[in-house]
Amino acid sequence: MKVSNAMWAEKLAGQLPEGLDREIDIFETEVALRKQGKFDERLFAETRLRRGVYGQRYDNGQRHNGKTVQQIAYPSGALTKGPSTMWDAPGMQRIKIPGGGLDAAQLETMADLAEEYSDGIAHVTTRQDFQLHYVHIEDTPSLMRRLAAAGITTREACGNSVRNVTACPYAGVCPDEAFDVTPYSRAMSKFLLGHPDCQNFGRKFKPAFSGCSQHACGLTSMHDIGLIAVTRNENGKETRGFETYVGGGLGAVPYQAKLYDSFVSPEELLPLTQAIARVFAARGEKKNRSRARIKFLIQDLGIEKFKELVQEERKNLPHDPRWTEFMTEAETFQETPLRPGGKAPLLGTADFQRWVRTNTRLQKQDGYVVVTIALPLGDITANQLRSLADTARRFTRETIRTTVEQNIVLRWVSQSDLPELHKALHAAGLADPGAGTIVDVATCPGTDTCKLGISSSRGLAGELRNRLAEKSFQLDESVQNLHIKISGCFNSCGQHHVADLGFYGVSRKMSGYAVPHFQVVLGGEWDHNGGTYGLPVIAIPSKNIPEVVTRLTDRYAAGRQHAESFKDFIKRMGKVELKKILEDLARPPADPTDRSFFSDWGDPREYSLSDMGIGECAGEVVSAVDFDLAAAERELFEAQVAWESGQVAQAGATAYQSMLRAAKALVKIETQNITDDPAQIVGEFRLRFYDTQKFFDPFAGGKFAQYLFAAQEKSSQPATADSARYLIDEAQLFIDAAHSCYNRISTPASA
Repeated sequence: MKVSNAMWAEKLAGQLPEGLDREIDIFETEVALRKQGKFDERLFAETRLRRGVYGQRYDNGQRHNGKTVQQIAYPSGALTKGPSTMWDAPGMQRIKIPGGGLDAAQLETMADLAEEYSDGIAHVTTRQDFQLHYVHIEDTPSLMRRLAAAGITTREACGNSVRNVTACPYAGVCPDEAFDVTPYSRAMSKFLLGHPDCQNFGRKFKPAFSGCSQHACGLTSMHDIGLIAVTRNENGKETRGFETYVGGGLGAVPYQAKLYDSFVSPEELLPLTQAIARVFAARGEKKNRSRARIKFLIQDLGIEKFKELVQEERKNLPHDPRWTEFMTEAETFQETPLRPGGKAPLLGTADFQRWVRTNTRLQKQDGYVVVTIALPLGDITANQLRSLADTARRFTRETIRTTVEQNIVLRWVSQSDLPELHKALHAAGLADPGAGTIVDVATCPGTDTCKLGISSSRGLAGELRNRLAEKSFQLDESVQNLHIKISGCFNSCGQHHVADLGFYGVSRKMSGYAVPHFQVVLGGEWDHNGGTYGLPVIAIPSKNIPEVVTRLTDRYAAGRQHAESFKDFIKRMGKVELKKILEDLARPPADPTDRSFFSDWGDPREYSLSDMGIGECAGEVVSAVDFDLAAAERELFEAQVAWESGQVAQAGATAYQSMLRAAKALVKIETQNITDDPAQIVGEFRLRFYDTQKFFDPFAGGKFAQYLFAAQEKSSQPATADSARYLIDEAQLFIDAAHSCYNRISTPASA
């Protein structure tokens, strides 16, 4: 039951892992000091973030009701827990689950906490964490103690730290793996947690493990350090190692990780990672957060120079006995089943057979399968968590893992138990079929709870899931296994860059009013650990996105050649043809009184049309800025087409030109005395929109303006395929930010 911090501290005394009890005591003291105004709000913000306590939407004490901004009255008044973050505003608690591994008791603890401190729902993230929303800051010490007593920590779940170490949820049972990466991922998680060499980063650092290169379960290509299990023959003996990649990341501009070493021995895994962390801490950007990830450091230094620095750091590392101690523990790791393996049932209802087809996966151990519990939008209720804990105890040795697709899997299920297991899951509302198919849409929290959300990713995901589920049996087989991923903003928390059909939220104006849109991102690849990143094609109003999915999947089913993948199909079609297919969906509705078009999926609020004037010709009032920003988007599209056809120099130059055009469009709002000289455009933009912070994003600050400044500095340098690709992504984000800036500083058009 939910009781005071003092009572839980007494009740759980002696039950917490060594060190964590003191850590939570310290945080509890910091909470008390901040409440008394004796702890700096910025320092408190970072210290709570490093314990997984995150802000969420409306925590600035304001909420828009569809017409005006409303102030929320909180009991503690103006007291804050960070800049513009009100003390009493409920926040989000992120909970680290290394490698996604859980047992039944931990599921039950999660259920209790979700019920008592949150809204009764636990959310599985795309990095195998759990998140609880609407948690009050003063409840977090009790929550942390109860988690710690169950063997779970929130430490460094957020903040400038080593985040959750993720790993393939099928590790140890996958037929295609080189070996089981589970114990090595756990060793790294244990070693890096709270490590003194990991406390001075400019931004976060995300590790990931995969047992193979061909599947997507580990997504090593998009991580700061990605480790893929490999073996080689040494003197007639098979030796384990890791193909090691560094500098990957999605975010606003995605970077593919670069190969650091094709074979790192288990004995070198931890010291190498420590050396990389030390180089990142010492050399990584600290002031400009938009370039503070390790991917930018590697881009600036080059992979060879980065390797030199790491190797030099490795030489100077004092020996740590945990390097070998943790690896020795890894060698003894082994999972075992609860029941003997069996044979797959030959009969069953149509629902059962469909569920078996999409939600079970053969293990390399005969007679066993992995069962996936598909969680719509990554959500699971407290009662469902308890039912799942009971089911895991009944059929397995509690071999439970979360996945990067926001689901939960049960490993070591005997095939002969599948009918009874399905009945148990069905009774708990956890037997939805379609895991890993187009129906299984992944999404970030978006505008529901995230402060950065621009469009309702969860609302759109729910709508797409419902529509696709209704006709899943009628979908062409080539379409059924496509992946849809949605982010509420440019930051790619929904991993839209590696989806077949990716979407991220942006804002555009129609009829003088802001309308929720999504950028359509195509050409990404989910397999091969997120092997290829997609590019934006066109921004479409949120309410038209379901039609985008229908058109593209229908076209793919009808026009694919032989066994052509969706990625290859998109590449063959080309950006020009894709835009032709979708461009009519970017237009406003024919009926100007269609109010639904100006609201978002799952959001009851509507934009008011009462102050919108309609001219004598029923035409729209379109400003010169609108035309100029549209021209910037056209130029960026031309840059994408050039890049697609291998014209790297033209692609880079045109992307830069599109940024200049968008910047000039804003400058012209304040002065018409502006030429086409890039230096003058950038100078005036800096003076009028950067120095004044008019262009600043509410949460990203001046990040997107920095893309323009960097592009100008490098404009004389020859473009490469990589630099042109990055510039295209940066230009898209700059133009999106220009739209947002214009929306903020302009007023609705009137007759």
